[in-house]
Amino acid sequence: MKTILTEFGRSILATLFFALILCGLYPFVVYGVSQVLFHNRANGSLLVDKTGAVRGSALLAQNFTGAQYFHPRPSAAGPNGYDAAGSSGSNLGPTSSNLLANISQNLAIYRSDNGLATNALVPADAVTASGSGLDPNISLTNAQLQMPRVAKARGMTEEQVRKLVDQNTSGRDLGIFGEPRVNVMTLNFALDQLPQK
Repeated sequence: MKTILTEFGRSILATLFFALILCGLYPFVVYGVSQVLFHNRANGSLLVDKTGAVRGSALLAQNFTGAQYFHPRPSAAGPNGYDAAGSSGSNLGPTSSNLLANISQNLAIYRSDNGLATNALVPADAVTASGSGLDPNISLTNAQLQMPRVAKARGMTEEQVRKLVDQNTSGRDLGIFGEPRVNVMTLNFALDQLPQK
């Protein structure tokens, strides 16, 4: 009986010790290191304007529909899209008639919004949702097709808009993986920070 009580006491002490280390000390150290070394990323990569108001996160897409903004990928997250609490893809397979209908509708809207011919080639990311439904990035081709619309709506030259697109374009990961991509959130945020004419 004494052995059982001794083992039980050791078990309780071990549980308390590891609870203190793993539930207290370790998270505190990780939090502290992340705040010191990666402050912006650790706090959600928030986009804060000149007044101090949070306008979004560089990590999550928002629905921009105005002609003066670059439009993100379509979203299937939540009932109306772009819902961070309902992040998910459409889960529609390649043979789904609903997927084909969605793509056809998105294609018509994209061509109309950007003044493209009804048979103009459009990048896939302009008409299909990402896996999370909240991807803030679009392809460089997608951004280039939207530049004339945004420049006209903002009274800017396409070259001025192109410079902002270039500043918000990330290259291939490690120089070889993926494709260059444009962060719509940071790009639209940069456009909104420009002096008003």
